Amino acid sequence: MSGLTAGPGRSRSSQAAAGAGCTSVEAPSSPLTGSSLLPTVSSVCQENRRVARRNVQTSHDRNRYRVELGKHSLKASEEGAIAVGTAKIITHEDYNIMLSRNDIALIKLSSPVTLSDTVMPACLPDRDSVLPHGSPCYVTGWGRLSTSGPLADILQQALLPVVGHNICKQPDWWSVLATDKMVCAGGDGITAGCNGDSGGPLNCQNPDGSWDVHGVVSFGSGQGCNVFQKPTVFTQVSSYISWINTIMTKY
Repeated sequence: MSGLTAGPGRSRSSQAAAGAGCTSVEAPSSPLTGSSLLPTVSSVCQENRRVARRNVQTSHDRNRYRVELGKHSLKASEEGAIAVGTAKIITHEDYNIMLSRNDIALIKLSSPVTLSDTVMPACLPDRDSVLPHGSPCYVTGWGRLSTSGPLADILQQALLPVVGHNICKQPDWWSVLATDKMVCAGGDGITAGCNGDSGGPLNCQNPDGSWDVHGVVSFGSGQGCNVFQKPTVFTQVSSYISWINTIMTKY
């Protein structure tokens, strides 16, 4: 299948939440962001694009980036992992870099991708669905292992319970920076996303055992990665289903 992808300090394990290896967007010298493989057709769980995030902007030369699919170790050569070029990068037209609003982008892959045990498409939630407070979700990425710590070589995973909008918008949490188009998760001061996790998915399991990508890592606290009452903030994917479908149909 040809494709679009979506990609933008912790105590974490090295297991990936939803089974298959994950996806990274890489510049010539280093990984830039995480992302998820999406289908070319906007029906449930088909096969072919990806959700990236703000670090990949329209001003960037698409030829500078490649997409690594099915990765677990960034340094090792792994069976089942593949690298694909980028044909087009589409950022949200209303992206606000100062406030991290509409912090989402799609990357169209330059060639089709064959699905395997290590490369699988992500499933998206229903339009405008909102996770209840306390929902158990998992962030994955190769970001820093702690505030100012080293970047991970092996894909990391952390359980981050969802923080409801009514709590996350309180003055001693994220206040007005957290909007209804974002998902807050974590905030216990122990486990969180960190620098380098940007664009990585927030995977949440459905009652039937399937997984949906409900969030795309957007921002965290400037005080550090594991700050109490400063949960990791994600772009809420369900708020952008119509936009994703429009872009995938257009390109």
